[in-house]
Amino acid sequence: MASVRTYKASVRVGNWKEDVTLEEDSLKDFLRRRERGELTVQKISVLRQNILKPYVFQVCLSVSRDGFVHFGDTIMLVNPGGTGLDPHDPCSLNIIADLSDMRSHPQTSSDLCLQGPCQVGGANSLKPCVRNAFIVTSVDGTPDGEMLRYEQSFGLRTTAGFAGELYLASDHKTFQKCAKKSRLQEVSLVEQCDFLCWWRVVYFDPQERLEHEGYPVQVNAKALVSHCKTNQCLAALVNHVIWTPFGQEYELAAHTFLDSHKAEQDSNHWLFVTADPGQEEQSFLQRQQVSVVTNENGSQVVTNTPGVADS
Repeated sequence: MASVRTYKASVRVGNWKEDVTLEEDSLKDFLRRRERGELTVQKISVLRQNILKPYVFQVCLSVSRDGFVHFGDTIMLVNPGGTGLDPHDPCSLNIIADLSDMRSHPQTSSDLCLQGPCQVGGANSLKPCVRNAFIVTSVDGTPDGEMLRYEQSFGLRTTAGFAGELYLASDHKTFQKCAKKSRLQEVSLVEQCDFLCWWRVVYFDPQERLEHEGYPVQVNAKALVSHCKTNQCLAALVNHVIWTPFGQEYELAAHTFLDSHKAEQDSNHWLFVTADPGQEEQSFLQRQQVSVVTNENGSQVVTNTPGVADS
Protein backbone atom coordinates (compact mmCIF):
# COMPACT_ATOMS: atom_id res chain seq x y z
CA MET A 1 0.00 0.00 0.00
CA ALA A 2 3.05 2.30 0.27
CA SER A 3 3.08 2.83 -3.53
CA VAL A 4 -0.61 3.86 -3.68
CA ARG A 5 -1.12 7.62 -3.97
CA THR A 6 -3.83 8.70 -1.51
CA TYR A 7 -3.53 12.44 -2.25
CA LYS A 8 -3.35 14.64 -5.32
CA ALA A 9 -0.02 15.44 -6.94
CA SER A 10 -0.20 18.98 -5.56
CA VAL A 11 -0.12 17.63 -2.01
CA ARG A 12 3.51 17.36 -1.06
CA VAL A 13 3.71 14.10 0.84
CA GLY A 14 6.06 11.19 0.39
CA ASN A 15 8.24 11.34 -2.73
CA TRP A 16 6.41 14.40 -4.11
CA LYS A 17 9.49 15.73 -5.90
CA GLU A 18 9.95 12.51 -7.85
CA ASP A 19 6.26 12.41 -8.79
CA VAL A 20 6.30 15.97 -10.11
CA THR A 21 9.49 15.36 -12.08
CA LEU A 22 8.08 12.15 -13.54
CA GLU A 23 4.90 13.91 -14.72
CA GLU A 24 6.95 16.74 -16.28
CA ASP A 25 9.17 14.26 -18.11
CA SER A 26 6.12 12.34 -19.34
CA LEU A 27 4.57 15.54 -20.67
CA LYS A 28 7.82 16.55 -22.40
CA ASP A 29 8.11 13.09 -23.97
CA PHE A 30 4.50 13.30 -25.19
CA LEU A 31 5.03 16.74 -26.74
CA ARG A 32 8.27 15.63 -28.38
CA ARG A 33 6.62 12.52 -29.88
CA ARG A 34 3.65 14.60 -31.08
CA GLU A 35 5.96 17.04 -32.87
CA ARG A 36 7.72 14.16 -34.60
CA GLY A 37 4.46 12.44 -35.51
CA GLU A 38 5.33 9.34 -33.51
CA LEU A 39 2.06 9.00 -31.61
CA THR A 40 0.01 5.92 -32.39
CA VAL A 41 -3.04 7.94 -33.38
CA GLN A 42 -0.88 10.03 -35.73
CA LYS A 43 0.66 6.94 -37.33
CA ILE A 44 -2.77 5.41 -37.90
CA SER A 45 -3.96 8.65 -39.48
CA VAL A 46 -0.90 8.80 -41.77
CA LEU A 47 -1.38 5.17 -42.76
CA ARG A 48 -5.02 5.61 -43.70
CA GLN A 49 -4.46 8.92 -45.50
CA ASN A 50 -1.63 7.55 -47.64
CA ILE A 51 -2.85 4.05 -48.42
CA LEU A 52 -6.42 5.20 -49.15
CA LYS A 53 -5.29 8.18 -51.19
CA PRO A 54 -7.72 8.42 -54.10
CA TYR A 55 -7.09 8.29 -57.80
CA VAL A 56 -6.69 11.98 -58.58
CA PHE A 57 -3.93 12.60 -56.04
CA GLN A 58 -1.44 9.78 -56.58
CA VAL A 59 -2.76 6.70 -58.41
CA CYS A 60 -3.44 6.91 -62.14
CA LEU A 61 -4.76 3.75 -63.75
CA SER A 62 -3.50 3.22 -67.27
CA VAL A 63 -5.78 3.69 -70.27
CA SER A 64 -5.66 0.88 -72.82
CA ARG A 65 -6.27 2.32 -76.28
CA ASP A 66 -6.03 -1.05 -78.06
CA GLY A 67 -7.85 -3.14 -75.43
CA PHE A 68 -4.80 -5.14 -74.28
CA VAL A 69 -2.61 -5.22 -71.18
CA HIS A 70 0.92 -3.80 -71.56
CA PHE A 71 4.02 -4.01 -69.41
CA GLY A 72 4.26 -0.92 -67.24
CA ASP A 73 0.48 -0.47 -67.04
CA THR A 74 -1.08 0.42 -63.70
CA ILE A 75 -4.09 -1.82 -63.24
CA MET A 76 -6.50 -3.18 -60.65
CA LEU A 77 -6.78 -6.95 -60.27
CA VAL A 78 -10.47 -7.65 -59.64
CA ASN A 79 -12.33 -10.87 -58.97
CA PRO A 80 -15.66 -10.39 -60.80
CA GLY A 81 -17.64 -12.32 -58.20
CA GLY A 82 -19.65 -15.51 -58.33
CA THR A 83 -23.05 -16.14 -59.89
CA GLY A 84 -23.43 -19.89 -59.35
CA LEU A 85 -23.87 -21.89 -56.19
CA ASP A 86 -21.65 -19.51 -54.22
CA PRO A 87 -22.56 -15.95 -55.27
CA HIS A 88 -20.50 -13.07 -53.92
CA ASP A 89 -19.72 -9.46 -54.72
CA PRO A 90 -16.65 -8.46 -56.75
CA CYS A 91 -13.46 -7.84 -54.82
CA SER A 92 -10.07 -6.40 -55.72
CA LEU A 93 -6.54 -7.30 -54.70
CA ASN A 94 -5.61 -4.94 -51.85
CA ILE A 95 -2.68 -4.27 -49.55
CA ILE A 96 -3.24 -5.04 -45.86
CA ALA A 97 -0.85 -2.97 -43.75
CA ASP A 98 -0.63 -1.87 -40.14
CA LEU A 99 1.77 0.26 -38.10
CA SER A 100 4.44 -2.46 -37.99
CA ASP A 101 4.68 -2.39 -41.80
CA MET A 102 5.67 1.29 -41.98
CA ARG A 103 9.23 2.59 -42.09
CA SER A 104 11.15 5.66 -43.23
CA HIS A 105 11.77 5.85 -46.95
CA PRO A 106 15.39 4.80 -47.76
CA GLN A 107 15.93 7.79 -50.06
CA THR A 108 14.06 10.47 -48.10
CA SER A 109 14.14 9.75 -44.38
CA SER A 110 11.30 12.20 -43.74
CA ASP A 111 8.75 10.25 -45.83
CA LEU A 112 7.17 6.96 -44.82
CA CYS A 113 6.65 3.86 -46.93
CA LEU A 114 5.60 0.24 -46.52
CA GLN A 115 8.09 -2.55 -45.97
CA GLY A 116 7.70 -6.22 -46.74
CA PRO A 117 6.43 -8.70 -46.07
CA CYS A 118 2.86 -7.35 -46.19
CA GLN A 119 -0.40 -9.23 -46.32
CA VAL A 120 -2.95 -8.94 -49.12
CA GLY A 121 -6.71 -9.33 -49.09
CA GLY A 122 -9.81 -8.96 -51.20
CA ALA A 123 -11.78 -5.76 -50.56
CA ASN A 124 -15.20 -4.98 -52.01
CA SER A 125 -14.22 -1.38 -52.74
CA LEU A 126 -13.45 -0.96 -56.45
CA LYS A 127 -12.42 2.69 -56.28
CA PRO A 128 -8.81 3.12 -57.48
CA CYS A 129 -6.41 4.04 -54.69
CA VAL A 130 -2.91 3.20 -53.45
CA ARG A 131 -4.16 -0.04 -51.85
CA ASN A 132 -5.44 -1.69 -55.01
CA ALA A 133 -3.23 -0.27 -57.77
CA PHE A 134 -0.54 -2.59 -59.15
CA ILE A 135 1.97 -2.24 -61.98
CA VAL A 136 2.51 -5.03 -64.52
CA THR A 137 6.27 -5.60 -64.36
CA SER A 138 8.53 -7.52 -66.70
CA VAL A 139 10.66 -10.35 -65.30
CA ASP A 140 12.14 -11.61 -68.59
CA GLY A 141 13.54 -8.37 -69.98
CA THR A 142 10.48 -7.37 -72.01
CA PRO A 143 10.47 -3.55 -72.33
CA ASP A 144 7.62 -1.42 -71.05
CA GLY A 145 4.91 -0.80 -73.59
CA GLU A 146 4.97 -4.31 -75.03
CA MET A 147 1.78 -6.35 -74.77
CA LEU A 148 1.46 -8.99 -72.06
CA ARG A 149 0.64 -12.38 -73.57
CA TYR A 150 -0.97 -15.53 -72.24
CA GLU A 151 1.50 -17.94 -70.58
CA GLN A 152 4.15 -15.19 -70.40
CA SER A 153 5.83 -14.61 -67.04
CA PHE A 154 5.32 -11.24 -65.36
CA GLY A 155 5.31 -9.62 -61.94
CA LEU A 156 2.86 -7.45 -60.03
CA ARG A 157 4.38 -4.52 -58.16
CA THR A 158 2.83 -1.87 -55.95
CA THR A 159 3.18 1.77 -56.93
CA ALA A 160 6.11 3.97 -55.96
CA GLY A 161 6.02 6.24 -52.94
CA PHE A 162 4.12 5.11 -49.88
CA ALA A 163 3.30 1.67 -51.34
CA GLY A 164 7.02 0.88 -51.33
CA GLU A 165 7.23 -0.94 -54.72
CA LEU A 166 6.58 -4.38 -53.22
CA TYR A 167 6.14 -7.51 -55.34
CA LEU A 168 3.34 -10.05 -55.13
CA ALA A 169 4.90 -13.40 -54.16
CA SER A 170 3.96 -16.87 -53.02
CA ASP A 171 5.60 -20.19 -52.13
CA HIS A 172 4.71 -23.73 -51.15
CA LYS A 173 2.78 -23.89 -47.90
CA THR A 174 4.38 -25.28 -44.76
CA PHE A 175 3.18 -25.83 -41.21
CA GLN A 176 4.62 -22.46 -40.20
CA LYS A 177 3.90 -20.45 -43.36
CA CYS A 178 0.40 -20.63 -44.81
CA ALA A 179 -2.82 -18.65 -45.00
CA LYS A 180 -4.23 -17.91 -41.55
CA LYS A 181 -7.84 -18.97 -42.10
CA SER A 182 -7.83 -21.52 -44.91
CA ARG A 183 -4.31 -22.93 -44.26
CA LEU A 184 -3.71 -22.83 -48.02
CA GLN A 185 -0.73 -21.40 -49.89
CA GLU A 186 0.02 -17.91 -48.63
CA VAL A 187 0.22 -14.84 -50.89
CA SER A 188 2.09 -11.75 -49.68
CA LEU A 189 4.09 -8.71 -50.79
CA VAL A 190 7.88 -8.79 -50.56
CA GLU A 191 10.66 -6.32 -51.31
CA GLN A 192 12.95 -8.45 -53.49
CA CYS A 193 11.82 -9.69 -56.91
CA ASP A 194 12.85 -13.32 -57.44
CA PHE A 195 11.30 -16.47 -58.91
CA LEU A 196 8.70 -16.50 -56.13
CA CYS A 197 7.29 -13.29 -57.66
CA TRP A 198 6.76 -14.75 -61.15
CA TRP A 199 3.18 -15.14 -62.36
CA ARG A 200 1.57 -15.92 -65.71
CA VAL A 201 -1.83 -15.25 -67.24
CA VAL A 202 -3.82 -18.32 -68.32
CA TYR A 203 -6.93 -18.22 -70.49
CA PHE A 204 -9.97 -18.96 -68.32
CA ASP A 205 -11.65 -21.46 -70.69
CA PRO A 206 -9.71 -24.77 -70.58
CA GLN A 207 -11.15 -25.88 -73.94
CA GLU A 208 -9.67 -22.85 -75.73
CA ARG A 209 -6.55 -22.44 -73.60
CA LEU A 210 -4.11 -23.97 -76.07
CA GLU A 211 -5.36 -21.84 -78.95
CA HIS A 212 -4.90 -18.60 -76.98
CA GLU A 213 -1.33 -19.31 -75.87
CA GLY A 214 0.88 -16.44 -77.00
CA TYR A 215 -2.03 -14.10 -77.75
CA PRO A 216 -2.23 -10.68 -76.02
CA VAL A 217 -4.14 -10.47 -72.76
CA GLN A 218 -7.32 -8.41 -72.99
CA VAL A 219 -8.22 -5.85 -70.37
CA ASN A 220 -11.43 -6.26 -68.36
CA ALA A 221 -11.74 -9.90 -69.50
CA LYS A 222 -11.73 -13.04 -67.36
CA ALA A 223 -8.36 -14.74 -66.93
CA LEU A 224 -6.44 -16.91 -64.48
CA VAL A 225 -3.34 -15.67 -62.65
CA SER A 226 -1.14 -18.70 -62.05
CA HIS A 227 2.01 -18.84 -59.92
CA CYS A 228 4.97 -20.02 -61.99
CA LYS A 229 6.75 -22.01 -59.26
CA THR A 230 3.81 -23.78 -57.62
CA ASN A 231 1.38 -23.79 -60.58
CA GLN A 232 -1.43 -22.65 -58.26
CA CYS A 233 -3.88 -19.95 -59.31
CA LEU A 234 -4.63 -16.84 -57.31
CA ALA A 235 -7.98 -17.26 -55.54
CA ALA A 236 -10.38 -15.09 -53.56
CA LEU A 237 -11.68 -17.12 -50.62
CA VAL A 238 -15.11 -15.67 -49.95
CA ASN A 239 -15.83 -18.25 -47.25
CA HIS A 240 -12.86 -17.04 -45.19
CA VAL A 241 -13.36 -13.49 -43.95
CA ILE A 242 -10.55 -11.72 -42.12
CA TRP A 243 -10.60 -8.56 -40.02
CA THR A 244 -8.21 -5.84 -41.18
CA PRO A 245 -7.62 -2.21 -40.15
CA PHE A 246 -9.90 -1.34 -43.08
CA GLY A 247 -12.80 -3.65 -42.17
CA GLN A 248 -13.86 -7.14 -43.21
CA GLU A 249 -12.16 -8.51 -46.31
CA TYR A 250 -11.79 -11.83 -48.10
CA GLU A 251 -8.69 -13.91 -47.62
CA LEU A 252 -6.53 -14.44 -50.72
CA ALA A 253 -4.47 -17.54 -51.37
CA ALA A 254 -2.80 -19.42 -54.21
CA HIS A 255 -4.95 -22.47 -54.83
CA THR A 256 -6.70 -23.84 -57.92
CA PHE A 257 -10.35 -24.72 -57.33
CA LEU A 258 -11.77 -27.10 -59.95
CA ASP A 259 -15.38 -28.04 -60.58
CA SER A 260 -16.74 -31.38 -61.80
CA HIS A 261 -15.71 -30.52 -65.37
CA LYS A 262 -12.07 -29.85 -64.37
CA ALA A 263 -12.54 -26.14 -65.00
CA GLU A 264 -11.47 -23.40 -62.63
CA GLN A 265 -14.20 -21.93 -60.45
CA ASP A 266 -15.24 -18.29 -60.09
CA SER A 267 -12.85 -17.71 -57.19
CA ASN A 268 -9.90 -18.15 -59.60
CA HIS A 269 -11.21 -15.69 -62.23
CA TRP A 270 -9.63 -12.22 -62.36
CA LEU A 271 -9.94 -9.07 -64.45
CA PHE A 272 -7.12 -6.70 -65.39
CA VAL A 273 -9.09 -3.49 -64.90
CA THR A 274 -7.84 -0.25 -66.45
CA ALA A 275 -9.16 3.31 -66.50
CA ASP A 276 -12.15 4.28 -68.58
CA PRO A 277 -10.90 6.11 -71.73
CA GLY A 278 -13.88 8.46 -71.62
CA GLN A 279 -13.56 9.31 -67.93
CA GLU A 280 -10.08 8.56 -66.65
CA GLU A 281 -10.80 9.35 -62.99
CA GLN A 282 -12.76 6.10 -62.67
CA SER A 283 -12.03 2.54 -63.66
CA PHE A 284 -13.65 0.76 -66.58
CA LEU A 285 -15.39 -1.58 -64.13
CA GLN A 286 -17.00 1.34 -62.31
CA ARG A 287 -18.47 2.60 -65.57
CA GLN A 288 -19.91 -0.84 -66.27
CA GLN A 289 -21.61 -0.94 -62.87
CA VAL A 290 -23.62 2.21 -63.63
CA SER A 291 -25.46 2.38 -66.95
CA VAL A 292 -28.01 4.88 -68.21
CA VAL A 293 -31.21 3.40 -69.62
CA THR A 294 -33.76 5.43 -71.61
CA ASN A 295 -37.37 4.40 -71.02
CA GLU A 296 -40.40 4.84 -73.27
CA ASN A 297 -41.12 8.38 -72.03
CA GLY A 298 -37.67 9.55 -73.05
CA SER A 299 -36.38 10.05 -69.51
CA GLN A 300 -33.12 8.49 -68.37
CA VAL A 301 -32.90 6.07 -65.48
CA VAL A 302 -29.59 5.05 -63.85
CA THR A 303 -29.43 1.35 -63.08
CA ASN A 304 -26.74 -0.78 -61.52
CA THR A 305 -25.48 -3.67 -63.60
CA PRO A 306 -23.00 -6.39 -62.68
CA GLY A 307 -19.40 -5.41 -63.42
CA VAL A 308 -18.38 -8.67 -65.11
CA ALA A 309 -16.65 -8.63 -68.47
CA ASP A 310 -16.63 -11.98 -70.11
CA SER A 311 -14.24 -12.80 -72.88
